[in-house]
Amino acid sequence: MERRPVGDGEARRANRRWWDADADAYQAEHGAFLGDVDWVWCPERLREADARLLGELRGRRILELGCGAAAGARWLATEGARPVALDLSAGMLRHAARAATRSGVRVPLVQADALALPFATGAFDLVATAFGAVPFVADSAAVMREVFRVLRPGGSWVFSITHPMRWIFLDDPGERGLTAVHSYFDRRPYVEQDADGVPTYVEQHRTVGDRVREIVGAGFVLRDVVEPEWPAGHEQLWGQWSPLRGRLFPGTAIFVCDRPAGALPTAGRG
Repeated sequence: MERRPVGDGEARRANRRWWDADADAYQAEHGAFLGDVDWVWCPERLREADARLLGELRGRRILELGCGAAAGARWLATEGARPVALDLSAGMLRHAARAATRSGVRVPLVQADALALPFATGAFDLVATAFGAVPFVADSAAVMREVFRVLRPGGSWVFSITHPMRWIFLDDPGERGLTAVHSYFDRRPYVEQDADGVPTYVEQHRTVGDRVREIVGAGFVLRDVVEPEWPAGHEQLWGQWSPLRGRLFPGTAIFVCDRPAGALPTAGRG
């Protein structure tokens, strides 16, 4: 692995291949934690059923962006919403279809790129994602603009990501993960690559200020930033997330944004 610039095309190809190949292993490891019909925001186990960051759901048209196995979209359907689940990875959508069969809760599944959403301007009342899309594209500001476009005036955009300060540390849930080793201001992405130097996995870093500027630059009003605390009694590890680290500093940031009523779409498709 290394830290180096990667364009959107390289990142898209790498991450689509990665998630297609890793879908089975990911679901085997994390599927029980995420559930078949639930919205879990983060490894800290904050659930939308408790947090209610999305507001009123009944009757609302909602896009789950970067849905993975679409457990969140199915939960939204049980709450009376009208969800659509979208992901870049066919492997993850295959698991979404299997989970729909197991649970009996079916939602529309769409394979598409977050930078080119195949929906009309103003198609949704709400767009949301738990760790989907945003960390995996080089031009995440363009994702913000595209989400703004497909939201109706007065709609909301809520997304969770790895807390930017986590990029200072190694991805280690133990003691080694408590020592700062990277510059917070090094925005080069984390890149895993094959023997020929072709990227096989790409994840992007932005500072908190970068994220705020992307949000505001797209036309949104930032209403809240939620930093879930590690709950008492939660001892499960998830990659770099652990009780040891979670009790000392945040691992997740959730941005709650609104498209102002009457705001015009920003430049982009549609």
